[in-house]
Amino acid sequence: MSLKNFGKAALLVAVVAACGKNRQQVTENGLKYTIHEQSEGTRKGKVGDILTLHLTLMNNKDSVLRDTHKEGAPFQMLLQVPPFKGSYEEGLTMLGKGDSATFYVSADSLFTRAMQPLPPGVQKGTDIGIAVKVVNVQTEDEYKKTQAADMEKQKGIDAKVIENYIAKNGMTGKAQKTESGVYYIVTQPGSGPTPQKGEVVQVHYTGKLLDGKVFDSSRTNPQAGGKPAQFQLGVGMVIPGWEEGVSKLHKGEKATLIIPSTLAYGPRGNQAIPANSVLLFDIELIDIQKGQAPQPGMPQQPSR
Repeated sequence: MSLKNFGKAALLVAVVAACGKNRQQVTENGLKYTIHEQSEGTRKGKVGDILTLHLTLMNNKDSVLRDTHKEGAPFQMLLQVPPFKGSYEEGLTMLGKGDSATFYVSADSLFTRAMQPLPPGVQKGTDIGIAVKVVNVQTEDEYKKTQAADMEKQKGIDAKVIENYIAKNGMTGKAQKTESGVYYIVTQPGSGPTPQKGEVVQVHYTGKLLDGKVFDSSRTNPQAGGKPAQFQLGVGMVIPGWEEGVSKLHKGEKATLIIPSTLAYGPRGNQAIPANSVLLFDIELIDIQKGQAPQPGMPQQPSR
């Protein structure tokens, strides 16, 4: 469907939706939806906008597959032209800040387009329910300005959290600080070289929250199979805090990195890491090599 026709269809559906809240309806493109809350006069999402929203994914038996409310941070996405008929991107153009709705999308179409297998609990030929609550609608410029302001504020919060942690745990005088705010404490010196941009490093790691809870380790992660993680330094394959912290280590060295949330997973977090979490990584730099890296292990650079 062309962008021009899509805009007309979305406008028509919005008018119809205003007359039937909490009643399931269907667009001419086959998207089934129920509007729960919809304010008149609010700016609605349009292609190219950044949407911040909470969503709950459910199978056809109403079992919850994902709930961003429980993850501690809303989901953010660039609103694109609907990739297939009946996709929920069409429905998002009906909604503005504070609005809510549930969309019912073909599981086959949704996961095939994403080149993913159907998740456990989702049967072929069924619909996925996507309950949405819109937190904000922004242009890309508005989004970038908000992100910059929020990051600057979070930097100050993280700095105080890290300073208190270092003082409380007897690390004062041992912890070295990089220019961007990553701290590293060498626990076993190494005599080898430090890695340079473009080189491939092999590291064993254990990632923890400040309360000591382990969220991942290369030694126990089934995907890693107990092998060290590998990544190419300086090309954005991992979180910025890893890039900078690992570059300070010598081959054979062990150290603890303390990484501000702004150089880790920020306000997004993930299923194992709460939003705006300062992270600890116990790192062992095992090897440094030339050449291209294979697909990296954790912690990969988060996407928007």
